[in-house]
Amino acid sequence: MARKFRGLNEAAPFALALCLALTGAAVPTLAAEKPVAAEKNRPGDIPDTQVFIDYSAPQGFALKVPEGWARTDRADGASFVDKLDGVVVTVSKADAAPTAATAKATYVPELEKTERAVKVTAVKSANLPAGKAVRIVYTSNSEPNAVTSRQVRLENERYLFFKDGKLVTLELYAPKGADNVDQWQLMSKSFRWK
Repeated sequence: MARKFRGLNEAAPFALALCLALTGAAVPTLAAEKPVAAEKNRPGDIPDTQVFIDYSAPQGFALKVPEGWARTDRADGASFVDKLDGVVVTVSKADAAPTAATAKATYVPELEKTERAVKVTAVKSANLPAGKAVRIVYTSNSEPNAVTSRQVRLENERYLFFKDGKLVTLELYAPKGADNVDQWQLMSKSFRWK
């Protein structure tokens, strides 16, 4: 599954200076640049002031997602990304509702094959407003940045929801150590079938 590309912009200042130099334009000196305000949150923290909006999918579900995040519609769902944080929702067919035991036996091994350096720390049943779900907690590496090849260690939570032959996977991810517990709970509890 190709996802989790991080738009890290470490090369942007260099690229701008190179373009200006090649065109003969004046290259601004870095000493003249004003310092930016320090980060109030660790990288990946979703601010407590983040506004959430309703997203209604044509595949028959809805949930709250962070306002202003870049959305990509897909045939099987959608993704929402902001810097190093993301939400991915996918729909597939399934014959039966997953349980913690079946997720450990089938879903986790597949996850370990398709994701980078996965370390699963929990697979449990979860009772949410939309009904029973399976919650999988794990860490993984991000995809390498296309320019810098840099990777980030991620914390991930996946929720598996089932209804009428549909399996919806809600994946939440952020850099390891980010404080997103409340925001992730808000999104997972907001999931509902239409």
